[in-house]
Amino acid sequence: MVLSAPSPDFTRESGGPESRKPDPPEEASLRTPAGRWTWWTVPWVAAGATAAVALGLLSCIYVATLHENDLWFSNIKEVEREISFRTECGLYYSYYKQMLRAPSIQEGLLQLVHDNMTESKRTINILQRMNIYQEVLLSILYRLLPVQAYLEPIYFYIYTVFALQAVYVIALYITSWLLSDSWLAGALAAVWYIINRVDTTRVEFTISLRENWSLPFFALQVASITYYLRPQLKPLPQKVALWLVFLSTLWFCLTWQFNQFILLIQALVLFALDCLDLIAPGKVTPLYLIQVSSLLLVWLLQFCNTMILGSLALSFIVSVLFVKHFQKKLKTGGLLVRLGKLCIHVVLVLSMTVTVNYLTKKVLQLSSDEHIYKFIKAKLGLGSTRDFDAKLYLCEEAFGLLPLDTFQRLAGTLLLYPYLCTVGVLLLVLLAVGLGHLSIRSEGAERRLQLRPDVAYNLLHTVFFGLLACSTMRMKYLWTGHMCTLAAYGVCGRELWGICLASLRCNTQTKVRIISPLPHQTDLMFHLPCCQFWPKIREEVSELREFYDPDTVELMTWISSKTPPTAVFAGSMQLLAGIKLCTGRALTNHPHYEDRALRERTRQVYQMYARRSPEDVHRVLRGAGADYVVLEDSICFERRHGRGCRLRDLLDVDNGHVGIGRESSVRLGVRVSDRSGEVLLPVHQ
Repeated sequence: MVLSAPSPDFTRESGGPESRKPDPPEEASLRTPAGRWTWWTVPWVAAGATAAVALGLLSCIYVATLHENDLWFSNIKEVEREISFRTECGLYYSYYKQMLRAPSIQEGLLQLVHDNMTESKRTINILQRMNIYQEVLLSILYRLLPVQAYLEPIYFYIYTVFALQAVYVIALYITSWLLSDSWLAGALAAVWYIINRVDTTRVEFTISLRENWSLPFFALQVASITYYLRPQLKPLPQKVALWLVFLSTLWFCLTWQFNQFILLIQALVLFALDCLDLIAPGKVTPLYLIQVSSLLLVWLLQFCNTMILGSLALSFIVSVLFVKHFQKKLKTGGLLVRLGKLCIHVVLVLSMTVTVNYLTKKVLQLSSDEHIYKFIKAKLGLGSTRDFDAKLYLCEEAFGLLPLDTFQRLAGTLLLYPYLCTVGVLLLVLLAVGLGHLSIRSEGAERRLQLRPDVAYNLLHTVFFGLLACSTMRMKYLWTGHMCTLAAYGVCGRELWGICLASLRCNTQTKVRIISPLPHQTDLMFHLPCCQFWPKIREEVSELREFYDPDTVELMTWISSKTPPTAVFAGSMQLLAGIKLCTGRALTNHPHYEDRALRERTRQVYQMYARRSPEDVHRVLRGAGADYVVLEDSICFERRHGRGCRLRDLLDVDNGHVGIGRESSVRLGVRVSDRSGEVLLPVHQ
């Protein structure tokens, strides 16, 4: 139960049927949907496990069907399939293709470690620079497993990603089941995830994005932490849970370059729980150590990538552990004393974090992630900026605020309202419990009001990631899946219903057991979304489209047949990723933006769209080693972005040709266009 303290309303004055004492509280570790371990437990749990697998497979088949129907993927040519991997997706998939085309696994790994095709005139270590171990592992598995006779490499790749979606849904299912002690909550969470597909995943059209590989492991990590934090867990299950947390954290960190920022938020959640004494100190430290060890292992696997050592997550965790070790008796004293100690503790940790991070970056001369901090500074409105990288992010819709229509869609599926009610009630309980803990003078004193650690963790998890999603739309996929979990817990768990009944002064175990997980509110939450959205889902999976991009197909075919294999191409980051995948030609720049030298080269290559003389542009392109440049009408005459956010406007502001907030009105150059919208110009004359 969330509230373990007995309520005065549980007893009545003698002299009537209400004078009976309430049923004794059940032990959380023994609760089942039937109430206790009985002969019914085994088939009930088996039914829940079967439902979890079935719903996971359903979500996998659903997104795979949408992908096939949208592109007619099974019937188009190989070059068209590869073109469908847009922007950075094509870049990542190209390394999977490269590994398969290598004479051997060893030769393929050697090509990745000494790559001179991704950035012209440079030799870089792809395994160090990018998170592509999943592509390497998948290519090795395809070589070793007996699947080559009946499954093409591209299908092996996309089916693996779709299968991970099943893992994602099952992980959300398990988390909700653990929180509510009812697999009905897990089923409801999975159904909500599926019918809110537009806001919970984009895997069907961005298959190779790093988040589609990492989020399933992140959901498994959250489920493992939820189990680990359950009260009265025995030592052996605790060890198993910690190993699961470690493995899932390691795979999550290995598959996404933004792992450090996600782990930082998670560490802040654990720090807040520890400060409010909502979680045992002996359980917090192992989780911190798992995060540190995972980051350090990834650092080793990525050939000592210094960007990981300079991460804020690592600096923060080291600072927390150091300050905790030396700041004794933090959780003793009265309310004012503890608040004072807590403020000093927070200030010390944050100050040390900034100091350690600053010194680390100075010593290692790190600048790979500076564009992210420039973006955050500009997003918070801390002064105007001419910085090209920061404004490039600010002008993208994905990095803007979460649109209001997202909340309208979530409300339309009956997800938003129970989620807000659940979070609101639990935040009030958290505030009351936190103040109660701070008022206790000694650590061993009895506490009348309690909040389960697993519930408290998931509450702060959803609040922190909800704030992140509202500030940056691209990060909403970290939040919306967990929304389904917490909303389902609120509907099917007994705790919140007990709180609501207590506020009405009618809280008894019998009434809570009757009202909470069965059957009317659960049936309502299942029935309405399914009846409302089942016809829409059937319409989606029956709608047939076909991939059609003859201009890009013609461009790729021309490059493959008319240019030498050693030719180097310059152009937009998005198009160049496709050129590398489809033709294997070398590039001047690419969409993986986590390197300062690459960002500077990209800005220089983009000068062909700025107000610069042809001689300057030619000198810049030749300096980057380009033999051909691809000009795109969609950039020259851009309409996707408004004034001030078009690429040519950003460049002119960065170059100082126009002031901030003004657009370029005079263009210098020659208009060249053809039917395809992309023009190839040799630059070696």
